[in-house]
Amino acid sequence: MKTKNRWLIALSAVGIHISIGSVYAWSVFTKPLQQQMGWGLKEISFTFSLAILFLGLSAAFLGHFVEKFGPRAAGTLSALFFGTGVAGAGLAIHLESLMLLYLFYGMIAGIGLGVGYITPVSTLVKWFPDRRGLATGLAIMGFGFASMISSPIMNFLIETYGISNTFYLLGASYFIIIFCSAQYLAPPKAGWVPKGMEAAGETSGNVKLKADLRQLTANEAVKTRQFWALWVMLFINVTCGIAILAVASPMAQELVGMSAAGAATMVGIMGLFNGGGRIAWASISDYIGRPNVYTIFFAFQVIAFFLLPNLTVGLLFSITVYLIMTCYGGGFASIPAYIGDLFGTKQLGAIHGYILTAWAAAGLAGPIFVSWVRETTGSYQGTLVIFSGIFILALAVSLLIRLDIRKLRVANEKQFIKNAG
Repeated sequence: MKTKNRWLIALSAVGIHISIGSVYAWSVFTKPLQQQMGWGLKEISFTFSLAILFLGLSAAFLGHFVEKFGPRAAGTLSALFFGTGVAGAGLAIHLESLMLLYLFYGMIAGIGLGVGYITPVSTLVKWFPDRRGLATGLAIMGFGFASMISSPIMNFLIETYGISNTFYLLGASYFIIIFCSAQYLAPPKAGWVPKGMEAAGETSGNVKLKADLRQLTANEAVKTRQFWALWVMLFINVTCGIAILAVASPMAQELVGMSAAGAATMVGIMGLFNGGGRIAWASISDYIGRPNVYTIFFAFQVIAFFLLPNLTVGLLFSITVYLIMTCYGGGFASIPAYIGDLFGTKQLGAIHGYILTAWAAAGLAGPIFVSWVRETTGSYQGTLVIFSGIFILALAVSLLIRLDIRKLRVANEKQFIKNAG
């Protein structure tokens, strides 16, 4: 049987992520739904929160499904759920039912989101042992950039065909793209290595292959301290990132006197850095290692969040926010490769699913937390200083996990010497 092209596997992964990542363009529907249905902003926004919650939950519960039945079956399941959920949202609008919108877009499409998110990632890690960060960064970059591609298309469809028909068309399109992309996905044969690399440990370009520290099942991984360290790091990074995303415009206007139009432009450009940071940081992690990348994330953000309230020049403020966005996106893209390094590829999809519950929790906690702190302190300045303090905790965790990694490497070396002797 002919070996599949790993770059086409990567392209298939991007196809899935660009489709499901359209969830980030949900705000495009906000005003049209307010005008047509008369629903409030909170009710409409809750649809998005529900979808992210079910993304995290389904990623956790269906991670084992991905490992058991393979990426093709899991991708097909994602196509069914996401396509049905988005098309069903059209029926909900047609019937003027907010509850049906929550059911279809929030819950059913949310399940498709979760299984679709983890399906290609675990496969990519196995195809790119020499470029784990780059491969997962490519796919997850697709998720980050999806809203930029989807937003103008959605706007055009709503204006031309109406909200219900837009959902029907999108649901059918996403089903076809995800379904077709999933059919090419498959893990490599046992023992496969990239061309020119006959054994693990050889080099590819400037990247040296390192053996994974362990090969653990998902249920074994969750019992380790390192799993919860990754969970806490992702939770803090996403909570603060989502919080910035939620209030970037009013915060820029309050702190540096930016105009509403200028703040809106800044928010748009943030999407570029969110997506670009995914591929950039994940690729860098192949060269300097995942532990170093996460330590850099948190050390930078401790300083950045502390400085933000004191910046009075709009350009400096914007650049700092853009750099924070690269760390936010980079955190998502680097985590699957970090999981592979620590726990191996035996059940990477399932472990990644468990870790993504941090995203679901952060999706709910971030906006609520920033609103509460803003109301309590009376300004965004206090909010940002508190976030800076939270990143000190994340930095400490990123340093502690490095000690564990060092101990595991030493233990592995001793075991290797013992076995060789």
